[in-house]
Amino acid sequence: KELGITPDDIVTVSKNAWAKNFPGSSLMFLEVGDKVSVRELLKGVIISSGNDATVALAEYIAGSADAFADIMNEHAKRLGMTESHFMNPHGLPNPEHYTTATDMAILARAIIHDYPGQYKTYSQKSFAYNNIDQDNRNSLLWSDPTVDGLKTGHTQSAGYCLVASAQRDDTRLIAVVMGTKSERARIVETRKLLTYGFRYYKTEKLYNKGDNIAETRVWGGEKNTVKLTVPEDVKVTALRANVDTVKTEQVLNKYIEAPIKKGDQLGKLVIHAEGAGDFEEPLVAESAVAEAGLFGRLWDSLQLFVYKMIPK
Repeated sequence: KELGITPDDIVTVSKNAWAKNFPGSSLMFLEVGDKVSVRELLKGVIISSGNDATVALAEYIAGSADAFADIMNEHAKRLGMTESHFMNPHGLPNPEHYTTATDMAILARAIIHDYPGQYKTYSQKSFAYNNIDQDNRNSLLWSDPTVDGLKTGHTQSAGYCLVASAQRDDTRLIAVVMGTKSERARIVETRKLLTYGFRYYKTEKLYNKGDNIAETRVWGGEKNTVKLTVPEDVKVTALRANVDTVKTEQVLNKYIEAPIKKGDQLGKLVIHAEGAGDFEEPLVAESAVAEAGLFGRLWDSLQLFVYKMIPK
């Protein structure tokens, strides 16, 4: 949406995106001049692993595959994928094209969390284009009903790879397997990871979206305080033995001054989970606080000045 692109946009397939440019690789089987919707091309990428569909989308979005790779690298930085560098949109080998299992897990988490509508496509078992019906290469979709994504990959240098996700009860896990020697091996290793994760880890909900977590002082406002809440459910996944030891800490901004809009971040909730590391969630204003009148602002300004002078 930010780029003005919709799933119904029609893309004309170029010579660069022509299926014959990728002999021996996974394809959607596009032909030069085909007019295909963005929605169908996404299915060709996700379900058919089509290198041709990937280039067609990249050219439509960025003008060229090289320019799209630049966008990929910028987006990777924003997501915190610090050990990845992309040279092309399809993943075919290049000495400067690399990633890690951790970064692929970060990307998978972002897809699941930020694009739930699009994520449904990853569980679609087959897709047909140009009278060619292809099954999703993630065979776990057939053997494990809790698996609903994400993506396979294979090159001679990288081996057989799989980023998979499954949800059982309130726990969602992401497993990343790279460098195996066969399609069967990547499935076996992924099953091992998921089995281990669901056996030994548990997800606990700490707070519901909208729960009142804290209250803090507001300077120069019509109200002296504002309640803080969490914009999403707060959950932690940790070793079953450690779930009951999870601790939370509220870290609030100093000297919060009006005006405040509903939803403004005014602090953070730090969750300490042994064995799962620390992570943070934003604490946001439950309601807006307008500025006080002139006298009120002057009086609070004087109090705040004195307050800042007091040694802490």
